Amino acid sequence: MTPTIYLFFDGTCLDAMTRYADILGGEVLSLTRNADAPDAESRMPGGDDVVMNMSVGLGDVTMMASDVPPDMYNRPQGFRVQIAPGTRAEFDRIFAALSDGARSIEMGPEETFWAERFAMFTDSYGTPWMLNFEGAKAPREAA
Repeated sequence: MTPTIYLFFDGTCLDAMTRYADILGGEVLSLTRNADAPDAESRMPGGDDVVMNMSVGLGDVTMMASDVPPDMYNRPQGFRVQIAPGTRAEFDRIFAALSDGARSIEMGPEETFWAERFAMFTDSYGTPWMLNFEGAKAPREAA
């Protein structure tokens, strides 16, 4: 069983998820908008462009999301989407792209005792991220 990340947005789902796919090298797998609903009872509140469900493939993982009506939207809290780039250059590229226009940067990129590079921030769409590149500090396998 593999958990799936499911994010909620306040009307920016299509833009956010498409951007995540571009930055992280993924692909949009599916997109269902209000306009695709078979009848009025099946629609979410809002116009035709409201995203009812969207999925993006990122390697072996699927990230899913939707827009929600303004009165149902809550700021994400209590979790972070964690990414472990394979190189320092990839870490720097992803951080620069995802943090562009960030709502907050809780911890800018820096070295820690467990990683060559680590950062925590909330992007312009409100998604909380954590990037971790262990590099030479990665645990070694026992012989």
